[in-house]
Amino acid sequence: MNIHKITLPESELPRQWYNILPDLPVPLEPPLHPETGKPVSPEDLSPIFPMPLIEQEVSNQRYIDIPEEVLEKYALWRPTPLYRAYGLEEYLGTPAKIYFKNEGVSPAGSHKPNTAIPQAYYNKISGTKRITTETGAGQWGSALAFACALFGLECKVYMVKISYQQKPYRRIMMETWGAKCIPSPSPETEAGRRILEKDPDSPGSLGIAISEAVEEAVKDENTKYALGSVLNHVLLHQTVNGIECIRQFELIGEYPDVIIGCVGGGSNFAGNCLPFVRDKINGKDIDIIAVEPAACPTITKGPFAYDFGDTARMTPLLPMHTLGHNFVPKPFHAGGLRYHGMAPIVSHLVELGLVRAVAVQQLETFKAGITFARTEGFISAPEANHAIAVAIQEAIKAKEEGKEKVILFNWSGHGLVDMAAYDAYLRGELRDYSLPDEEIKGALKEINTFPKPRLSKRS
Repeated sequence: MNIHKITLPESELPRQWYNILPDLPVPLEPPLHPETGKPVSPEDLSPIFPMPLIEQEVSNQRYIDIPEEVLEKYALWRPTPLYRAYGLEEYLGTPAKIYFKNEGVSPAGSHKPNTAIPQAYYNKISGTKRITTETGAGQWGSALAFACALFGLECKVYMVKISYQQKPYRRIMMETWGAKCIPSPSPETEAGRRILEKDPDSPGSLGIAISEAVEEAVKDENTKYALGSVLNHVLLHQTVNGIECIRQFELIGEYPDVIIGCVGGGSNFAGNCLPFVRDKINGKDIDIIAVEPAACPTITKGPFAYDFGDTARMTPLLPMHTLGHNFVPKPFHAGGLRYHGMAPIVSHLVELGLVRAVAVQQLETFKAGITFARTEGFISAPEANHAIAVAIQEAIKAKEEGKEKVILFNWSGHGLVDMAAYDAYLRGELRDYSLPDEEIKGALKEINTFPKPRLSKRS
C-alpha cells in the first residue's frame, strides 16, 4: 500500500521559529513613521503591540526559541501531516508527484493558530487583558478567539461586513470561543463612523477593519491589537509549518521542485515557503509561486511602494506591494485573500526574484477545489483553492514536458464552514472578475507623494 501521509511525532515539533531577515541578500527596508518619514521605533509601536512581539518584529536573530507554553498549545495539533495526492495525480495523468501540507487539522481549521497562539501568549505575559483584531473571511478571527480562550484573554473581532454576512458560521465559531464579533465598518469607532457617513452600504475591507481594531486598542491601556498576517513576527511564527515540511521530505528522500501557496497578506505562504527560500538563497533550484486572486491582484498589478496598512492611516508606512489603502474589493469575490497590501517580506522576495506571483480567476479556483474534493476527499477553504489551481497547472505542465517534478502546495485550511461559497459556485452564481487598471490607478493616487522603497522597480 502507498504511504499517503508523512507524519512526525510530537517529539519532533520544532523548538524554534526561523527568521529569514538575516539571510536576505538585500536587507528589508524598515516601516516608516508617516509624519517624520523616519524608521519607526519600539516606542512608536508600544501602544499597539506588547514588547516581546515588537522585539521579534525587528529581530536579526536567525532562530528564535518557541516558549514551552506555546509548544504545549501547538501540540494540540502539531506536527501537521504532509500528504501525497495520489488521487489527484492519477486524475491528471501527470508524472509529477504532488504533496500538500495539511494545515486544516488545527482546532480552528486553518494555519492561523500558528501565530494566534504565540500572540495571545506574549500578550498574556505582558499584562494585556483584551485583544482587538480584524478578520476578512474569518479564519484569523476564529483562530485568535480560540487562542484567547486558551490564555484567558478577552477578544473583540471586527469582521469585514460582506464576510460577516456571507460566512455566519465563522462568527459563530468566534462567539463559541468567547469572542465578540462586530461587522465592519461599524458605528463603534470614529474610523467606522466616517466610512458609514460616506457610504452607509459599504461592504467593508480589511483596511477598514484594521483601522477600527487599532483605534480601539490605542485608546485603552489594557488592550492591544493583533494582526493575522503581513508583519514580520506573524510570518516568523508561521515558519513552524515549513520547518516541519523540510523534515518530512527528508524522511522520504524527496525535495520539492515547485512550491505553491495562496497569498492575501502572505502569512500561510511565507510560513510554508520561507525555510525553502533560505535553501534557494543558498543555491537550491526551486520555483516558488505565490497565488493571488485576479479580483485583488496585489502583487501582479500593484506597485512595490510605501503605503499604510489600514484605511484610516493609523499604521506606519510599510514597504509592500499595494493596491492603495483605500482599496475596497468587490463584494462578489467569494474566495478571501482580499487585503490591499502584501507582507513586506513576501513583497521583498518578489522584487529580488526569489518568489514569483500569478493571479487566477475565481471560477478556476472553485473548479480546482471541486476536483481536489472528488479526488482527495478534502473540501478546501476557498483561499486554499487558489494554491490547488496552480498546483494543477504545474502538474499538467509537467505532463506536457514529460518531467517528473515534485510539487508541494500549502493546504491552508478546510472549507467546512465556507459551504455557502461552494453553493454559489455550484448554482452558477459566481463570476470571474479582473480588477481594471484604471481602478488601480485611482486607488494609488494617494500614495504618489509617499516615500519610495529603494528596491522598487516600478515606483
